[in-house]
Amino acid sequence: MPKIANDLGIAVSTAALLSTAFTFPYALMQPLLGTVGDFFGKTRLMNLSLAVVVVTTLICAFVSNFPVLVAMRILAGMLAGGIFPVGIAIVGDLVPVEQRQVAIGRLLAVGLTGNLIGATISGFIGDLLGWRGVFLTIGGFGLIAAIAAFFAFRNLSLGKPRPFNFAAAAAGYRGIFADPRAKVCFSSVFFEGITIHGMFPYVALLLLASGETRSSYAGMVIAAFGAGGILFSLSLPVLVAHITERHMMLVGAVCAAIAFVLIAIGMPWYKLAAVFLLFGIGFYMLHNCIQVHVTDLSQTARASAMSMHSCFFFFGQAIGPIYYGYAFHHFGNSAPPLLGAAVILVIGLICARFLRHRRNDRGLAEGP
Repeated sequence: MPKIANDLGIAVSTAALLSTAFTFPYALMQPLLGTVGDFFGKTRLMNLSLAVVVVTTLICAFVSNFPVLVAMRILAGMLAGGIFPVGIAIVGDLVPVEQRQVAIGRLLAVGLTGNLIGATISGFIGDLLGWRGVFLTIGGFGLIAAIAAFFAFRNLSLGKPRPFNFAAAAAGYRGIFADPRAKVCFSSVFFEGITIHGMFPYVALLLLASGETRSSYAGMVIAAFGAGGILFSLSLPVLVAHITERHMMLVGAVCAAIAFVLIAIGMPWYKLAAVFLLFGIGFYMLHNCIQVHVTDLSQTARASAMSMHSCFFFFGQAIGPIYYGYAFHHFGNSAPPLLGAAVILVIGLICARFLRHRRNDRGLAEGP
């Protein structure tokens, strides 16, 4: 952001609007993209979304006008939701529900690995090639992914596309929300987004309170959260074989709550990194179970269900920094994480109590 601000002659706070320009359209477009995926084809939507994101990202590398840069990020945000949530919906179509948690966990591990690699190399690319080099590199990798997806999906059959029917689309959403689990799943990920991901922009603030001024250490702490998710994903086959889904949600909530309490205490960056490793394990242990239930809310509108899941989650992420900015300013650095611990425990208890699969999927829901 400082590099963009300096190059384009704008304030850093103005450049920071690029993040909002991507996140809010991402959340707002989710219900529409889910409907598009269900009627016109999930793989078609993913290919189109990849193409738009790649083109707009490459344009960002060459623009010299901030409004155009914002417009390109808005377009990217509008279509980016047609990639990962739709990918999870495709897994739901291809994998039986009793094997779905492991399959989604593997997809999650790949996505998190990409996030960690991106977070690690982006600073180096920015220093070497500037902010335009960052966009150019992202666009290049995206182009490779888009070409690979085009050929990989050519022979993948997920049913014939259907003509759009507004009544059928509305019925699909009614069917999703008719399942009692929908309210639990969507409200849970909304508050997860607020309390957990909403705190990430303030990691540097927490470290500053302990005397650490280097922002690179904040990046390492946040990366540890993703590493915890990867560790959980790799251990999923063993966990599914030995722990019931209900217990997995409870353990995940307890781990995240413990991490919140330790964050409230305050500690050096290397200890906080270990806490965020536990934080990541706990979050993804709970979140992955919720995602599996979302894929089971509807057999005919699965992309719509996953898009609603992503919509609620990203709205939570968008609200979270606003909440934490107010809470840290008015109540100090300890009270907001302690409240987060209470919230995540309540989420875990509610999910463990009310999320049950409709069919007799003993291998997933209750273990061997």
